[in-house]
Amino acid sequence: MPFPFVLSTTSHLSFQANFTSSTHPSLPSTTTSQRNLLRSTLKTHKRLSAADQSTNLNEVLSALTAYLKYICTLDLALSGASINDEDVDLALTKEVEVEWRPTLSSGSIPGRDADRVRGQGLDYEYFFVHQTYAAVQNTLARQALLGLYASSVPSPEQRIAMIQAATRHTKVACSIHAFLVQRANTGDGPPELPAAAVDVSINVQSALQRLAQAEFNLLNAFKDDPYPAVVVQARNELDREWMIKAPEIKKTRAQVLTRLCVGAAEHAAAASAILKAERRVSKDLIEYVDDLRRTARARACRFQALGADTEGQTGKGVAWIYAGLSELGLDINTKEGSSKASGLSKLKASWHERKEDKRIGKGSVRWGSDAGKSEEARILEYLEKKLVRSNNTVNVQKVPEHKPLLGTLPSGMNMPIDDEKWQPPTLTEDELVQMRAPPDTDVMEQDSSGDEDEDASEQRRAGPAGAFPGTHEEYKASYY
Repeated sequence: MPFPFVLSTTSHLSFQANFTSSTHPSLPSTTTSQRNLLRSTLKTHKRLSAADQSTNLNEVLSALTAYLKYICTLDLALSGASINDEDVDLALTKEVEVEWRPTLSSGSIPGRDADRVRGQGLDYEYFFVHQTYAAVQNTLARQALLGLYASSVPSPEQRIAMIQAATRHTKVACSIHAFLVQRANTGDGPPELPAAAVDVSINVQSALQRLAQAEFNLLNAFKDDPYPAVVVQARNELDREWMIKAPEIKKTRAQVLTRLCVGAAEHAAAASAILKAERRVSKDLIEYVDDLRRTARARACRFQALGADTEGQTGKGVAWIYAGLSELGLDINTKEGSSKASGLSKLKASWHERKEDKRIGKGSVRWGSDAGKSEEARILEYLEKKLVRSNNTVNVQKVPEHKPLLGTLPSGMNMPIDDEKWQPPTLTEDELVQMRAPPDTDVMEQDSSGDEDEDASEQRRAGPAGAFPGTHEEYKASYY
């Protein structure tokens, strides 16, 4: 499941102070109004609870979609390109300066948001808005997948619909990251962004593109994988449907799913290398990418085990299960035919499973933060019991050493994602006609009145650090 991104917030920006247009004079002021709506929506979303944030995502997406048309129109007009066969004269009067709060940077104080980073140029605004849009798409994909792990197991049709929705959102996010990387690597050179603006740096965008491609691969394999639903059903004591018939995967299909998972692991490994070289990225994101690589390789081993079992090679299938468990970093005791650790390790694993179940039940923003590693471990342990029992009672085959099998994994394969490249939206002909009217002076005054610094106002309300709430007035008196 996608990484739990946190949406960024921004400072006030008045475009009529930076741009003038002789052909479409209302364009700067209307863009400012749309941006103020987005800024207010992001601030409101940040203050909501986790449950309310999930229901508020569509409102954030709507505000972003509306504003993207204007910022992309400004960008094209500034470069001199025609928009819908119409020339838009736009002149830069003062360089754009705006602040955005990074959410992927390291070094911030625990429990406190990172400071906003000031950047210059329209590219800074352009990149951050697109990154926020991609983060919303990833969050919507997470929200679609949450229903798969609910206490009431969805029907096969509902399950496919949830996975397809998550796949669409992940595909859009991947295309946006690819677009930003391409934009930064073409033209006169990469945009001049602040060193602290980690979220929109070229390296991080390249890593996020790789990460989205890995998740896209896994979602396409997830669609034909029946065992996650089986394990969820098995955890429900009142459910008996899982006892009717064990699902089967044909060998040819298992090979395709294996290659998709190997391809996902390769993309995750590449993303991990880029993020670790950046050295300014959040530790949570790096750990998530590493966990995703482990999960993808373990899932590839599981599909190999299912393919071997279909051919009647149950002993080899058990060895592939052990290989998958070793990829997840779990202790394996092949002599006793059990991968479960004992003592403190077993207690710790059980505690992590219960904690993850509570996160899923509450819809916490942190659910699935291990990239599905614990859920994949449950599936492997479920299949291990099944295959070991079958091998001990029916086939009685020798279980080979599992470590050499890892070197026989097939090459990776990727689902095509470049068929729908991101096309920046622009204003329609009718909307451009409306921009020819003179700007509304009331709207301009309202936009310019919202220039108060958010951080300063919050600090005034909170008072000095360590002060008891509501006693900041007592700290104004001097002791000397």
